[in-house]
Amino acid sequence: MAKQPEEHVLTITHPACLVDGEDTEFRHLINGLLPFAARLLSVRDGFGSLIGLTGIQYSLLISVAHLSHDDDVTVNRLADHLHLSGAFVTIETGKLKKLGLIDKRAHPGDKRKMRLTVTSAGSKLLKELALTQQRINNVLFEGVTKTEFRVLCSVVDRLVANGDRATIDLSHLIARQEKG
Repeated sequence: MAKQPEEHVLTITHPACLVDGEDTEFRHLINGLLPFAARLLSVRDGFGSLIGLTGIQYSLLISVAHLSHDDDVTVNRLADHLHLSGAFVTIETGKLKKLGLIDKRAHPGDKRKMRLTVTSAGSKLLKELALTQQRINNVLFEGVTKTEFRVLCSVVDRLVANGDRATIDLSHLIARQEKG
């Protein structure tokens, strides 16, 4: 007896993500993004390791350095930028302060806020890492055209915000299921 093909159930119904009514390309995208995300975390952890930090500490340090070019960096601004909780950023920046890599001082305009700056020791570490970052980041994005890069940049913030909302929705569904 011949086996009947199972009915294909779509994993997404958003029209922009369907090609010819199928979700095959969407699943291909997700199955490509997951290992890429894991590799990005591995690269971040590697960058941190090269300068004696954890991956998240590296992200915090370099983000303070980059964000400070535009404006004052506060714990909340840094937390928003990296999509982390303020409490977590407070703890981790405290560790970076103990290592002498960042300075935390009361914000001149609002004493309740902490203003973060990279110390000369922190800047020195980031400068020493720069050539390695360039080499590894060039490999990560090899073959990507300028147009593709711009499209990727224009979409990523929306995807992160959507991911935050999707995670909250899913956690509510799981909580409801666990209640029974």
